[in-house]
Amino acid sequence: MTRKKVKLAYITNDSARKSTFKKRKRGLLKKVSELSTLCGIEACAIIYSPYDSEPQVWPSPLGVQRVLARFKEMPELEQSKKMVNQESFLRQRIAKANEQLKKQRKDNREKEMTQVMFHSLMSTATGKGLQNLSIMDLNDLGWLIDQNLKEIYIRVDKLNKEPLNPPPPPPPTDDHGLMPRTSSSVDNHVQPDHHQMNMETMHRQRWFMDLMNPQEHMGFVGDEMMLPFADYNHNALWSTAFFP
Repeated sequence: MTRKKVKLAYITNDSARKSTFKKRKRGLLKKVSELSTLCGIEACAIIYSPYDSEPQVWPSPLGVQRVLARFKEMPELEQSKKMVNQESFLRQRIAKANEQLKKQRKDNREKEMTQVMFHSLMSTATGKGLQNLSIMDLNDLGWLIDQNLKEIYIRVDKLNKEPLNPPPPPPPTDDHGLMPRTSSSVDNHVQPDHHQMNMETMHRQRWFMDLMNPQEHMGFVGDEMMLPFADYNHNALWSTAFFP
């Protein structure tokens, strides 16, 4: 269960104010004691209140005098360098709260203008994109668009400056600096013509069958015998330098 945030204001009820004083006084003295023990520093506390006739000091009157004497030995500029009173402390708190409020308002305005920008883009087709916006809204919307464009340009420049994909590594070589021949490389360099090989095989089979059956392809033209694969004019298909 979280503690309820206490409103920092003067407590008007007497009994509630007295009870709060006693509770927080014990807590303050406990914190000073812990700070001195954990960090090994000299500290003291003097508390005046309308509920006690004498001020309450910590750790003791002698300890308080020792700390105050060391403080008075410092130069005046060093004494007041980090010194604050109730008024200056509250001013610092107010200034810090104003900075946080200003930052939160800026963040809320950016979120609001982002929604307006997307709503305007979706409503362009209906003609109701930017008609209901004031001059202040238009100025803030223009500033937000400029910021988005700057981020886009920065991203594009960064992508353009990035190197492309590195080239593939060179193929492995043997001791003589030569690339070893593999079955894939041989297949890539020598691509046989399967159609031509089939045609040559058919011709060889036909020639072999003609040799095995010479009577089917041998005839007579007049008194001359016609050889296989030749016409009657003696123009043989095998005519070469060896067979005129």
